[in-house]
Amino acid sequence: MEQPTCPRAAARENARDATGATDAPGATSDAYTADCHARLAFEVLANRWDSVVVYTLGAGGPMRPRALIAGIGGISAKVLNDALRRLEYNGLVERRTYAEAPPRVDYALTEAGTALLVPMRAMGAWAKRHTDDVLAAQERFESPGGRAGNHRYRHRA
Repeated sequence: MEQPTCPRAAARENARDATGATDAPGATSDAYTADCHARLAFEVLANRWDSVVVYTLGAGGPMRPRALIAGIGGISAKVLNDALRRLEYNGLVERRTYAEAPPRVDYALTEAGTALLVPMRAMGAWAKRHTDDVLAAQERFESPGGRAGNHRYRHRA
């Protein structure tokens, strides 16, 4: 599998002097450092609802906000609006307005948003296969003799 490239890591590599030192102590060109494409990809969908909105738009095509709320379930209009704004900001969703009375707005996936459905489906397959394992590990962690007092890692549904 090809490693993602990191523009800043490449710049650090190019900045090496004749001794091989870099300007940044401890600099690394690891594919998952904070300034890399791979890290950005994970951060884009770090919010709990963003991936759900992308998946719902992928399954149903362009939708109006009320249809998204109904299709998703359990999401408020404010939380949906925040998610749609983040997704639009990140170039995954486009907002389309129509010159009608009353005004109509719908949201659709961009090319980048549609391309994201493939890895999201792979994550869904992973979740289906390993959910029981993850839940069992959480239960062991919280059981007597486990690390019961540490609730920092508990899944919040």
